[in-house]
Amino acid sequence: MADQSIVYASFDRFPSPKGASTHIGAFVQALGKKFGQVDLLTLQGDENIEAPDFHGVRHHPLPAIGPNIITRALAFRSELLRWWRRRHAGVAHVRSIYEGYPIAKRKKEMCDFFVFEINGLPSIELKYHYPDVDDDKILMDKLRSQEDLCMKVADLIITVSDVNAEYLKSRGVNPEVIKVIPNGVNLDIFQWKEPMMSQLKPLRILYSGTMTRWQGVHYALEALALYIRDYEAEMILAGPCRAHERRAMNRTIDKFKIAKNVRIIEPLSQKGLVDLMHNCDVALAPLLPNDRNLEQGCCPLKIIEAMATGIPVISSDMPVVRALVENGKEALLVKPASAKAIKDGLLALRGNLGLAKQLSKAARTRVENDFTWKKSTENLIESYQNLGLK
Repeated sequence: MADQSIVYASFDRFPSPKGASTHIGAFVQALGKKFGQVDLLTLQGDENIEAPDFHGVRHHPLPAIGPNIITRALAFRSELLRWWRRRHAGVAHVRSIYEGYPIAKRKKEMCDFFVFEINGLPSIELKYHYPDVDDDKILMDKLRSQEDLCMKVADLIITVSDVNAEYLKSRGVNPEVIKVIPNGVNLDIFQWKEPMMSQLKPLRILYSGTMTRWQGVHYALEALALYIRDYEAEMILAGPCRAHERRAMNRTIDKFKIAKNVRIIEPLSQKGLVDLMHNCDVALAPLLPNDRNLEQGCCPLKIIEAMATGIPVISSDMPVVRALVENGKEALLVKPASAKAIKDGLLALRGNLGLAKQLSKAARTRVENDFTWKKSTENLIESYQNLGLK
């Protein structure tokens, strides 16, 4: 293939504390190191985080001004096309329809190969952030139509789990273009530490990640309320949270009268998150049984990161989680949408401190074997080479 240039575009902030930014960083660093000539187009990143300098990668942060996600996406598309002008890329790699649709429409003019990385689709995900859009049939039909075009013209579709892959097949995607590449962690940053849970001190419970309803945070808070009827505990919530979600969480906290037992902190750097995990006793991933998690699928980075650091994990029992852990071996899996089940998991760990250490060691081994960014990016490079890059 003559043209080795790569444009990696994403309607995400980069750099930022979110998992999407971690994923983008791992992928573009690997692409830049292997192929060079990578142009990274993203939303402007968090000003408090220093932008990384990756070999072979030029970062072009673009503005996206507007009162809502749709107007911001349209603004981002305009900025992207203004930057692109008459360029022609060997590969256009996109993470959503927001940046991908205008490229897909003009694929022959803009690139040789179109790579569509699907971590989540707006037709499923948008309603969890903006509930009113679910009633807007015209908008939802338009989103699905743009998703379908991007999937139809893609030479390679990268997704994060077999559940995602099966959903894409149900949407008519050719199975031969689908490549499953799970999320990973950097083991040099996410170092392991043996858990130090004790029955003599209050339990420190951690939830890290975006605080949205589909993540099940409210069930975690209710589980805390149940647990502290018998034992002392503190819950730390760390991650981004929209204003309306914060209000809803505060109502839940007030309902269960647990304000003195809950601490909400801003998103942390990866190093800060590791330090927090090493100073907590158990991490929760109480994913809810909805179409986002059960039908579309995902690969919860928060679970993999916790497994790597050694903090024992209690998570909802569903296929996307069972792809990462075996129940009772690397984590405790409990009934989804059940505060009592989460509380019972907490009690099981408290009553068997040896179990916490067993889970911790086995989880770290599983991550080392299956869920590193090194392994994920090796699969990415192989997929690019199959397209013809050298």
